[in-house]
Amino acid sequence: MANLFKSLQLLCLLFSLLMSLSHAQSCTSGNFPNNQIFSSCYDLPVLDSSIHWNYDPSSQLVQLAYRKTGVVPSTWISWAINPTTRGMVGSQALVAFQGTDGSMTVYTSPITSYQTQLQQGSLSFPVFDLSAMQENCDMIIFATIQLPGNTTMVNHVWQEGPVYRNVPGIHALSGANMQSFGSIDFLSRKTAATRGSGKSWDMKTVDVLVNTISWGTLMPIGVIIARYLKASNTGPAWFYLHVFCQCTAYAAGVFGRATDLILDYRSLGIQHTIHRYIDIALFVSATLQVLALFLRPKEEHKLRQIWNTYHHLIGYGTIILGVFNVFKGFDILKPQKKWKIIYILVISGLGIISVGLEFIMTYVKSKKAVVHSQAPPNPQEEEA
Repeated sequence: MANLFKSLQLLCLLFSLLMSLSHAQSCTSGNFPNNQIFSSCYDLPVLDSSIHWNYDPSSQLVQLAYRKTGVVPSTWISWAINPTTRGMVGSQALVAFQGTDGSMTVYTSPITSYQTQLQQGSLSFPVFDLSAMQENCDMIIFATIQLPGNTTMVNHVWQEGPVYRNVPGIHALSGANMQSFGSIDFLSRKTAATRGSGKSWDMKTVDVLVNTISWGTLMPIGVIIARYLKASNTGPAWFYLHVFCQCTAYAAGVFGRATDLILDYRSLGIQHTIHRYIDIALFVSATLQVLALFLRPKEEHKLRQIWNTYHHLIGYGTIILGVFNVFKGFDILKPQKKWKIIYILVISGLGIISVGLEFIMTYVKSKKAVVHSQAPPNPQEEEA
């Protein structure tokens, strides 16, 4: 089954390439069933898509077709109008995909929240004659819409993503999928592509990198230093190294939190609730650890044992949250696989080092206990 899927995907990609070479990506080259003719068309700048339409000024009805070429199996496509702003939230979408039984599913979906799953619902303007078809590796949505308001200029969004068991999944969160919005005037035929500058996603890369180094790497190293160098009689050096690692990680984490807030502000309508909540919990727990440094009782103080328990529990909890959230960040950004592999190797290496040092420390302690038990009694202790 996997080989068949790969073969179909390759055929669709080759077909798309041949079509682009032969027609130079011109929207006028596409044919439609029943000899349908559209007087206007526009090749969209990303996602190998085009929009075709006929506009009737007297009724303000637009008969349109949205075509996506090079569609691989298990893919949904969508074209939407956003009557209020640009971007995803507020968009009134037409959605289509081919089900597992081969039949086409097409419906309308208002995008009213950040965590949309493209649920079916009525749009804010009338839609007639909605249908969809897939031919070779092209998928087309047909519809007649009543333009909202008294304008022919609209913001529009187009998108594609995976389908899992006849349920649309989230689309890619980088590259062309984050540049697929613009404006179109159905009367004058003027169009504009509003391509993202990429700065938000460059910042997202910085955000993941900072969090990977701070919470996901420096914090665990600081714990290893505190647990194993302290037991190796290195004097106060272990303490200063531990504080340096944890404070550096916290400072970098504060910077990472700032980038999170900026990205939330710049978001075009995509948020990741679990990642965000864990990030907040991580920041709070790390702040508690830093504050605990200034409230650290002396060794002989009666509250020192309670402080140690608190410090260890919060510390290990912060490490677990940090590593988990790093992997959530990788899943969201979807960088090149090598970066995730590198981090897996790093965190695995730290884990192996910890296990090795734990065995060594246990062995040394057991040897000391044996030596102490076999040592001759101290005459002074006997006299006492």
